[in-house]
Amino acid sequence: MAQGKISFKYELEKKEPRLGDGGITRGASVVDFPVSVGLAGVSMRLDPGAMRELHWHANAAEWAYVISGNLRTTVVDPQGNTHVDLFSPGDVWYFPRGYGHVLQCIGTEQCHFILIFDNGNFSEDHTFSITDFISSVPPEIAAQNLGISVEEVVKLPHKEVYFAQGQVPSVSSGIGLPSPIATLTSPHRYPLGAQQPRIVPGGGTQRVVTQAEFPIAKTITGTVFEIEPGGLRELHWHPNADEWQYFIQGKAEMGVFLAEGNFVRDDFEAGDVGYVPMGAGHYIKNTGDTKLIVLLGFNSGHYEAIDLSMWLKGNPVDLLEGNFGVGAEIVNQFPHTQKFLIP
Repeated sequence: MAQGKISFKYELEKKEPRLGDGGITRGASVVDFPVSVGLAGVSMRLDPGAMRELHWHANAAEWAYVISGNLRTTVVDPQGNTHVDLFSPGDVWYFPRGYGHVLQCIGTEQCHFILIFDNGNFSEDHTFSITDFISSVPPEIAAQNLGISVEEVVKLPHKEVYFAQGQVPSVSSGIGLPSPIATLTSPHRYPLGAQQPRIVPGGGTQRVVTQAEFPIAKTITGTVFEIEPGGLRELHWHPNADEWQYFIQGKAEMGVFLAEGNFVRDDFEAGDVGYVPMGAGHYIKNTGDTKLIVLLGFNSGHYEAIDLSMWLKGNPVDLLEGNFGVGAEIVNQFPHTQKFLIP
């Protein structure tokens, strides 16, 4: 349980979902999760063939990580370029604020993916769907724009569809547009799961995608940790970004230090969301008996972290003795190398 009145935990997958034709979504903004002022998130599931209809977000960019299933997306930019991409588990997409896009599950199993937005005030009030747009304008305006008759406009949806159930596309349907040069990435897609991870024997792994690897993702960095049972992501802080977390698998303990003796501890399980304000010291420990997998999003295109071991190893022993008021026999046991993940 958290100590005090503040909590950096939100049980996202226990929230009452928004249901639609072939889709389920649960979201957490600053309204639901008051500490998450800089980032918001959504857990969405689509059945085979179902789509989150064509839409755009007016106040936030969208970063996503695919947990399961296969998806197709299309996105249009202000220059009129349309990109079609296919996604599998471990893949990431990024759509800048205002870019129109659509998401469709194209496999034989349900898709599950996590959306992260670079604005804690993200909400459906700032999301605009194409059926909502067209059904809101006068029928004659819609007819003139679409090149159909007013009578035909009447056959279109009379309100926002949000989720739409379509057919699972076949390869011959033009499921993806061929690229003249085969590439692993595209302007809006990055295969994070295929990245060679940073490995700490006995501790776990980390994969990170920043703007350096994924140039269009100027406002969000994403990382996936896999931490072995008992493993600890050591005490650290991020100087340049807030941290939003989605716990994919396992059980964990997180502690957040807010200065002047203020410390908050929460326990997490799969489906929970965590949050750490910029600059606040924190740690994540695997408290279960299986591997912990956690997705982290940061509201900056650049990843910065300062680990306690990184700091301590760079200071003279006599300075540390004076700071902690203990002798060399204790200080000499402090980390002499950066630990990062501690088994």
